[in-house]
Amino acid sequence: MYELHSVTHVYARRGHHVTALDQCSLEIHPGDFVAIVGPSGSGKTTLLSVLGGMLAPSSGRVLFDGRSLYDLNVEQRASLRGEKIGFVFQSFDLISWLSARENVQVPLMLAGRSSEYQCRRAIELLKRVGLADWSGHRPSEMSRGQQQRVALARTLANEPQVILADEPTGNLDTETRQLVMACLKEFHQDGRTIVMVTHDEVAAAFAGRRIRLASGVLQELSLRNAA
Repeated sequence: MYELHSVTHVYARRGHHVTALDQCSLEIHPGDFVAIVGPSGSGKTTLLSVLGGMLAPSSGRVLFDGRSLYDLNVEQRASLRGEKIGFVFQSFDLISWLSARENVQVPLMLAGRSSEYQCRRAIELLKRVGLADWSGHRPSEMSRGQQQRVALARTLANEPQVILADEPTGNLDTETRQLVMACLKEFHQDGRTIVMVTHDEVAAAFAGRRIRLASGVLQELSLRNAA
C-alpha cells in the first residue's frame, strides 16, 4: 500500500529551518489500522499530508501501490485522491449552506455521477452512520458529533481504499468519540486501510499499530489486533 523511504521534510520558518520529518521509513500494508501519536508540532499532520499526496517531501520517496506518488503530476495526484483516498478532519470541512445529504453528495458530483445515484448513495451512507433522519439538516442545525459523522459518510462516498484521519475525535465528548471510532472501526472491518493522527489514547487503542512521531523521527510502539 504505502512505502516511505528516507522521507525528510524541512520547513523554512522565520529564517530558520525546521525538520518536520527526519529520514522516515515506513510500510503501511493493505488493511492496516495505524495510529500516529506524538506531541504537538512533532510532524504528524505533515506526515498525513505527505501520505495524501498534498505535500511533496524535501527528499526521499513515497510509494502508493508501487507507484512513486510524487513522480505523478498535480492532476494525477488529485485523480488518485478522488478515487482511492478519503480524508477526515477535526474541523469536519462541511459546506455550511448545504444539507447533510448534499454535503455527502459533493464528491459524487465531482466524480460525475448521476443526480439520482448521488442522492441514493448519500442516503445509504447517512443511514450507515445513523443519520438518515438528519439528511435535510444543515451543519449549523447539528451537533459536532453529528457533523463529524456526516464527514465520515462523505469520506466513503467514492469507496476509498485508504482513509487518512487527522484528529477525528478532537473536541468531541466521550460518548461521541466512541460513536466516531465505532464508525472508523466498521470501515476498517470492510477492508479499508486507516491511518489516523490522534492525541486521544482511547481512539489510538482502536488501531492495530501505534507509531510515535517525535522530533520528526518515527518509532513503532505496538503491533496487535484492533480493539
